Amino acid sequence: MTITIASLEPILAIAAGVAILIVPKLLNYIVAGYLILVGLLGLGILNL
Repeated sequence: MTITIASLEPILAIAAGVAILIVPKLLNYIVAGYLILVGLLGLGILNL
């Protein structure tokens, strides 16, 4: 099985949701990390 961004997104979304429920202060870090990752992928700097 090949792991791609499309297959990782649902897993990351579930993990982020659980982490936010457990520690609500993580929301800022999770959103910031997601935005940075999407930005790097969009610019083509990071190829996954």
